[in-house]
Amino acid sequence: MSSKTIISGDSGPRKGAPITSQPNLLIVAQAGRLEYQALIFMASLRHAAPDWTGGVFVAEPQPEGAWSGHDTAITAETRQALQDMGATLLPFTAQHFGAAYPYGNKIEALLALPPREPFLFLDTDTLIRGPLDRIAFDAARPSASMRREGTWPIPPLYGPGFGGIWKSLYDRFGLDFESSLDTTQPDEHWERYLYFNAGWFFGPDPAEFGRRFLNWAIAIRDQPGDELACQSLDPWLDQVTLPLVIHSFGGGRPGPELAGLDGDITCHYRNLPLLYAREEDAVLDALESAVAPNRIKKYLRAWEPAKKLIYQGKGRDKIRPMFDQTNLPTKEQPIRNRLKHKGWWLV
Repeated sequence: MSSKTIISGDSGPRKGAPITSQPNLLIVAQAGRLEYQALIFMASLRHAAPDWTGGVFVAEPQPEGAWSGHDTAITAETRQALQDMGATLLPFTAQHFGAAYPYGNKIEALLALPPREPFLFLDTDTLIRGPLDRIAFDAARPSASMRREGTWPIPPLYGPGFGGIWKSLYDRFGLDFESSLDTTQPDEHWERYLYFNAGWFFGPDPAEFGRRFLNWAIAIRDQPGDELACQSLDPWLDQVTLPLVIHSFGGGRPGPELAGLDGDITCHYRNLPLLYAREEDAVLDALESAVAPNRIKKYLRAWEPAKKLIYQGKGRDKIRPMFDQTNLPTKEQPIRNRLKHKGWWLV
């Protein structure tokens, strides 16, 4: 099966895209946790980046197609609150991933955005903590988050190694492998190979980017090939495919102009217990200030994690003292395990 014929219109890398500091923002929300995280996102955007004038789209998967049989509809109250803060609700029908692979929402939602307008996707569990409008996004050079661990691949004992696995993917889609390498890192060290967290990424045209992302993700899922025979693609499929797509559009690792992302501009906190466990004090302050107004509180208090951790103060009083902020574990899993053991894994 051809890897480029699932969705029409994938015509190869696009050059000469405009530079913009205000791409359309895209997050995904649906019934439950994500709709409340969308409220936090929007409240923090308006609080910390009041000069942001770009479009803000909240993509909402419909209860049909690959989400058939699931209640995905955002409540009327949350919908109104998001719109009051300037968000545009963007319904879309997932055809290829849906409930079987929810991470695929970020791929299929791209095709619902206005085409030919640069975009910035952010995971919904992101806090805006600074002036996002001051970051100059060069849409002609896509990039993505480097706040990641060496989660994929896990090379089998008798090979292939990191290089063989990644090269097989670049070869498959006609990409130059050598130019993607960070040659300051040693051979067979995971950081030598282009690998992102898909918590944020941006590009020149969501239609072209989304078609390629979708085509290649489906191809890898359906026909992983010999080199990926021992590799898990759930939940890693989006992060396996994303570096290939970014590289194909002439992008790569983020430069210093994007340093505020995953820094003093944005924080991908993942969930509220983790935020209180490991983020710096300034992140806690930014969160609590953003959601303090009664117009936000009256909606967000309906969500148990926010009610307990933010508004009842248990995030600071109970979770924060559990962790030495000067000596946090280098990996996330031990933090998760301790939160679960103490009964504070609220999601």
